[in-house]
Amino acid sequence: SMKSEAGKRGIDLKFADGQGNPDNQIRAVRSFVAQGVDVIIIAPIVTTGWEPVLREAKRAKIPVIIMDRSVEVSDESLYACFIGSDFAEEGHMAAEWLAKHTNGKGRILELLGSTGSAAANERHRAFAESIAKYPGLQVIDAQSGDFGRELGKQVMEAFLKKHGRDFDIVYAHNDDMALGAIQAIEAAGLKPGKDVMVISIDATRAGMEAVVAGKINCVVECNPLFGPKAYDAAEKLAAGQPVVPRRQLNKDELFDATNAAAALPTRKY
Repeated sequence: SMKSEAGKRGIDLKFADGQGNPDNQIRAVRSFVAQGVDVIIIAPIVTTGWEPVLREAKRAKIPVIIMDRSVEVSDESLYACFIGSDFAEEGHMAAEWLAKHTNGKGRILELLGSTGSAAANERHRAFAESIAKYPGLQVIDAQSGDFGRELGKQVMEAFLKKHGRDFDIVYAHNDDMALGAIQAIEAAGLKPGKDVMVISIDATRAGMEAVVAGKINCVVECNPLFGPKAYDAAEKLAAGQPVVPRRQLNKDELFDATNAAAALPTRKY
């Protein structure tokens, strides 16, 4: 979304991949500051550790947009705006769907996202808050799969070894971990979506296909198409204009057996 939208608008996009390492991201931001770019957009891997480099950008009079995941800073004037997803709402949506479709009962294994990331923090907190209203729903174990498919599979294998068949639901913070968990569930001779209810967040094409196949029961979207909003904001900032509102969120939807098949052909990611 960022690359394609930059091409449409004739924007010179300098792109740096953090490779899952926050230190790489900070080094990239420092490089962008040194290059004297007009605007810096950061999709932070973790929420903390950003204040020093954001102060460097501010001293250089380069506005910063925080995108996708939020950051924790003592001074919010260090960045111009946040454009992202409401991870807490995603957690609430997953929990409320689950409560409705289980009559508020079930033992849950939770596959956590990357430790320290806003997505993992908020999806866990909001889900826990929502299921607290339903005493019959209980998270019996939780472990980080670092948002990865292979690690999600490994964590699920460990859960199966530890808990056997004494669980009903898997709640994964993203589709990759859910798909890895499904591999482990199937290898254990169980049917995901039937013997084990699987709830996920992202609604990637692979995740949606798993819903259509009946292996994921429900997936909450995390819409990653930030390009248009990000460049609208960047163009205002480059022209010396403020971005209003400072917090902008993409709309997320929920998909299950009732609507996933109809939505799948139009997916853009």
